[in-house]
Amino acid sequence: MGEPAWDVIRAITLWALIVVFVGMGINHFRARPARTMAAMIPPFLRFSGALSPLNLVYFTGVCEIAGGVGLALPATRAAASVALVAFLVAVFPANAYAAQHPDRFGALAIPFWPRLAGQMALIALLAWVATPP
Repeated sequence: MGEPAWDVIRAITLWALIVVFVGMGINHFRARPARTMAAMIPPFLRFSGALSPLNLVYFTGVCEIAGGVGLALPATRAAASVALVAFLVAVFPANAYAAQHPDRFGALAIPFWPRLAGQMALIALLAWVATPP
């Protein structure tokens, strides 16, 4: 495959990541998904007040939206990519906790190893789209 073809694939991947992160970020503000995500926060990360599980869900929603918008702007793409990688690492404990409780989280309880592989793939794609062609 020639260079122009890779540029097209990179652009499609970039816009798919933008849609995924912004879309998932918006989902953090819908009542039912937000409650479910709050329940996914492991006990050792549960606090009250400003750091309550629901507030953490809202905060991570803002992070996803901001990261997705940042990917769309060439001037902020690299920084947004790094921030989203940090975000994926930060939220992984909630995904691992959900994986341990499939009876409670159903389809959201993606088994640990496939979830880890998916997170690593997203990290690799973020690194790829952040680098100039």
